[in-house]
Amino acid sequence: MFDKITLSADVVIVGSGPGGATVARELSKNGKKVLILERGYDHRKRFYYGTYLGAIRYSDRMSLLFTEEGLNIIAPIMVGGATSMYCGCAAEPPGWLKDKYGVDIAAEVKQTIEELDIQPLPQDLRGSASTRIAMAGQALGYDWFAQPKFVNPRRSKQHAKTFNCQATCMLGCRCGAKWNAAEWVFEAVAGGARLVEGAPVEKVIIEDGHAVGVEGRMGARKFRARADTVIISAGGIGSPRILQKSGLNQAGVGMTMDTTVMIYGATRQEGTGKEPPMSWSWQSPDTGYMLSTLTDPWLMYPLAALRKGIGPALRWLQWHKMLGIMIKLKDDISGGIYPDGKIRKPLTASDNERLAQAYQVCRRILIEAGAKKSSIFMRPLIGTHPSGTVRIGSMLDHNLKSEIDGLYVCDASVFPEALDRPTVLTIIGLAKRLAKHLVTR
Repeated sequence: MFDKITLSADVVIVGSGPGGATVARELSKNGKKVLILERGYDHRKRFYYGTYLGAIRYSDRMSLLFTEEGLNIIAPIMVGGATSMYCGCAAEPPGWLKDKYGVDIAAEVKQTIEELDIQPLPQDLRGSASTRIAMAGQALGYDWFAQPKFVNPRRSKQHAKTFNCQATCMLGCRCGAKWNAAEWVFEAVAGGARLVEGAPVEKVIIEDGHAVGVEGRMGARKFRARADTVIISAGGIGSPRILQKSGLNQAGVGMTMDTTVMIYGATRQEGTGKEPPMSWSWQSPDTGYMLSTLTDPWLMYPLAALRKGIGPALRWLQWHKMLGIMIKLKDDISGGIYPDGKIRKPLTASDNERLAQAYQVCRRILIEAGAKKSSIFMRPLIGTHPSGTVRIGSMLDHNLKSEIDGLYVCDASVFPEALDRPTVLTIIGLAKRLAKHLVTR
């Protein structure tokens, strides 16, 4: 007999990132009794939020989560999920999501863009070094554009004229200008939902082929939450692990990562590190990668550069004069999340070919922007968007429903392919669409 903590709701949502937060908000507005179970806590009002100490405290394995191949993955475990440590970028979903998989979220995405006033930063706030990179790219024939953002300087606790977003803002937004999914979590709570923090879920309870709840722990105590509908929104790594323990063995077989790397070059002028990350971007669906202006935060830069040698590490002294361009690959499905806890994500031959092509493009752009040829180098690869581990068309139908009645998944794990672009707007669109499906079901 289960004699520990017992909870109940119409819908249990596991995870409070953009997927879980959006579904919770929409269902609460429609009168559903919603229970949100979050493994982490809300750190936004803590003194360490948005600092290096904070990133260690609320990132999975203290920011030292690696694949077997050495790919570093920064995965925040807290209310708001990935939106607590993202660059605040918004990109509409790729056309193939509708054309190949029958998932049309255009209306939901349009609604979100209007609701959150998503648009590029004003021209004078995009950064002179970042703009110089964009102009250099345009001079070479690459159509760089001002990146739409979930960032509104008017939301800042400071006056808009003193808005000062820098690379360190990826550790967490301290001024409040950047939208965080936690805001929608607490809108859901205000609408009647219940949020339980510090409640990691271990598995889904399945009876007669139907999901009837979840089990997990709150500290030393076990809990069971009963519901007619279960939505797993624990992210590209967390969701497949829960499903594996629930008997869905295909979860975690293969994954995408939007594998990312920065290319750096030293200049005599101010660099991109003290400017808003990813204020300018370039993308072409034919290349299989996107480019954007981005630099590692000051203290994280040497930790990455040292893995490339003493020379790149010594460039730390020139951090404020470094230009950075990010490459985000549309990587092939490979590796996966394994039941033994290991994560594997090898690059395919095609991935490596596209990475080499992108590097040469970045090198030409950096030189055009004024970087010294001898200073240009590529930092080690990082994994920015663990995804594609519970894929639409493989484990889920186009409504995000699994083979188990009443069990849905809604986060980056559902992507059938790598997005090779910022993911949050697509996840929100999927979540709003799922909420409509559940309300009208």
